[in-house]
Amino acid sequence: MSIRHMLFDLDGTLLPMVQDEFVKFYMPLLAKSYIQAGIEVDPKGFIGAVWKGYEAMVKNDGTRTNREAFWSYMEDILPTTTEESEALAVRFYEGDFNQAIRSTSPSPLSNQIVKTAKERGVHTYLATNPVFPRCATLNRIRWAGMEAEDFELITTYEDNSYCKPNVEYFRTVLDELKLDPAECIMVGNDVEEDLVIRQLGVRTYLVTDTMENKKNLPIHTDYKGSLEDLLEFVRSMPLD
Repeated sequence: MSIRHMLFDLDGTLLPMVQDEFVKFYMPLLAKSYIQAGIEVDPKGFIGAVWKGYEAMVKNDGTRTNREAFWSYMEDILPTTTEESEALAVRFYEGDFNQAIRSTSPSPLSNQIVKTAKERGVHTYLATNPVFPRCATLNRIRWAGMEAEDFELITTYEDNSYCKPNVEYFRTVLDELKLDPAECIMVGNDVEEDLVIRQLGVRTYLVTDTMENKKNLPIHTDYKGSLEDLLEFVRSMPLD
């Protein structure tokens, strides 16, 4: 079956990074931005709370958006209204968050891969874990050397109600776009989070440059290789 649709992960895939290094870099910056705004928070406790908010998104059961899941947890932690807290977060993600590009390793191959797929008539979508606000995701797309217009869909916390590795996240994306799983391929670097889409009949390409497999799970994928290998794959993959 030919490939007509490519779903891409962002962090660690199109934007090469070691996830732990990225998080350790930007989380203290986020805490600092609240303190500078006059919000009295303990940096360590604040970072711990953000992680709990992240867990609330991962456990989301589809009854609310990930944005609502995150802020409903944080509203009991922060001495501000949810509106004030979120406004501070958005300001951070639009500004100082961009310093975190230093904890990533952007590659020109990513832009070549996506552009080559599009030139070959393949539809491209950014199936990044929707745990960030849209502004933060648009910035990370730019860090990776691409533009939002490169993708027909970008998943963010505002408009998604599941997270990876919940297979319902991928099912929702496929249903929304009315895609035939047999015509799709998911490109990602995380064995647990990205390869779960195979349960829906979607082929996978595991990018190995900064592969994540924290649980040491058995690896079942149709294809795997570096970004350089992926570019060659996209150039030659069957379309008819």
